[in-house]
This record gives sequence, structure tokens and C-alpha cells, in this order.
Amino acid sequence: MKTVHVVAAVIRDGNRVFATQRGYGEYKDGWEFPGGKVEAGESPQEALRREIREELDTEITVGEELAAVDWEYPQFHLSMRCFWCEILEGTPVLKEHEAARWLDAESLDSVAWLPADRSVIERIRVQLSG
Repeated sequence: MKTVHVVAAVIRDGNRVFATQRGYGEYKDGWEFPGGKVEAGESPQEALRREIREELDTEITVGEELAAVDWEYPQFHLSMRCFWCEILEGTPVLKEHEAARWLDAESLDSVAWLPADRSVIERIRVQLSG
């Protein structure tokens, strides 16, 4: 089975994180943290800055790693590294997503997360509530 290496930005603003709804593909309409595939020669942090620039027209700072997730989807194995991020410049503009929301600890369960992203929600809730 093919392994897909991706990075995800858990963009934080105070006690809220930024969630996006997929606008394409098999998992269209599912909610996720923005990000994407790591290309050859890129560090995870470089990939994340590039992906957020491409998807949201926003510059971010990449902080500490929150989680590494390995998830078996029917068609592929996902290896995802999630990082805490903050917006450095710009306001997110949805170029590939249908919708986006800022969620606090109490509203994290208000969207239908994709399975791999759902696996880090409790860890995020603890950090936001902390």
C-alpha cells in the first residue's frame, strides 16, 4: 500500500484553531487542518509554509510539532505530522476549500472531521483549555 506523507497546520489564534472543509476529492466536505504533501527535498516546515501560502494565501510561522499520525485509509497509508502554527501575515483566503471556521475547545466537535484529523482533536482541546 502506498504511503502518503503530509503535514498539517493547526493554526492557533488565542484559544481558537482554524479548520477547513475539503472542496474536492473522495473526502470532499470532510473537515481537516490545512496542509498537504511534502515534496522531495522539503522539510516538513517548508512544505507547510508553501501549502498554506498556496491554499490560503497566508504566511505562517511553524511552531512545535503537536502530533505524528499514521492512519490507514482504504486506498493508502497516511503519515501526517501536525504542527502548531500562527498567522504571520495575511487573512486566510479559501482557494481550495469550501468553508472554514475558527473553533474553540467547546466547538471542536461541531464539524465532521476526517478520521486522521479527528485523532488529534483531544490533544488540541487540552492545549486550548489549558
